[in-house]
Amino acid sequence: MDVVFFGSGAFGIPTLERLAQEHRITGIVTQPDKPAGRKKILTPTPIGQWAAEHLPAVPIAKPERINTDEARDEIRGWNADAWVIIAYGQYLGQKLLADRFAINLHGSLLPRWRGAAPINAAMVAGDQITGNSVITIAKEMDAGFILGQSERAIEPDQTMGELHDLLAGDGPDLVMKVLEDHAHDRVDYREQDESLVTVAGKMSKGDGWVDFTDEARMVSAKINGLSPWPGVTVMHRGEPLKINRSQPAGGESKEHPGTIVDADAGLVVCGGGTLLQLLDVQPPGKRSMEWKAYANGRKIESGELLVGKSEG
Repeated sequence: MDVVFFGSGAFGIPTLERLAQEHRITGIVTQPDKPAGRKKILTPTPIGQWAAEHLPAVPIAKPERINTDEARDEIRGWNADAWVIIAYGQYLGQKLLADRFAINLHGSLLPRWRGAAPINAAMVAGDQITGNSVITIAKEMDAGFILGQSERAIEPDQTMGELHDLLAGDGPDLVMKVLEDHAHDRVDYREQDESLVTVAGKMSKGDGWVDFTDEARMVSAKINGLSPWPGVTVMHRGEPLKINRSQPAGGESKEHPGTIVDADAGLVVCGGGTLLQLLDVQPPGKRSMEWKAYANGRKIESGELLVGKSEG
């Protein structure tokens, strides 16, 4: 099958690699190179970089605006039986999409978590199951027909970065199944239930806080759901401390929320007396480390306090 691929983020790399193995990529569309780092060096997107290294003969378009006549004519001029879109980053207009079989891989079980940050949103909300959806392109974001879905459990100590990579790895099988169904004219178009829609907005550094008066299960869900970015930061001994991984723990305590009740195990009191276990932390200017290494190096004692938003 001839396929045009649209994508920018790393989430689409496993599927692009699989497409290149089993089909013919006739063109790739990604976002323009952008300045990165302190020296502001122009840097391609993860998809652009991967394509340049592995598919040097395939044409790549990087339009600032994809719906211009020039961009539209170039892309529609490439032979294609299907367009596959994954984390591209621009809205595709109706003139561009006209008469094309175009599908989008989205990292949630739609209609739950439409929007820009579905994996973060699922984790922060405390969802226990998430997955991928392959959908058609609609005028409203992520509102197209569902053509296929896959599920994956969210583990208690799993970070967003880890779940992102697992879902990205699940994408190829799901996309290949939908393309095969399309080739044999057996695609099942299923409407989304609008009453079940939830929206996942963009995350920012301003979201990187927790409130220890919330129950441990939800505090942990937010810590892990925002790791590695934007990351959750609390105050300890008057300095910021980033928490990169945690999990709910058994037992309970009557101490004030935010109190470290077991310095060796990294147990912190949360709302309702529930306990949170800190697994990985990152002090200023240091790499991420296990809680035990942090506690031993700073001789942390039980009774010390972590300050979150409720007391910041």
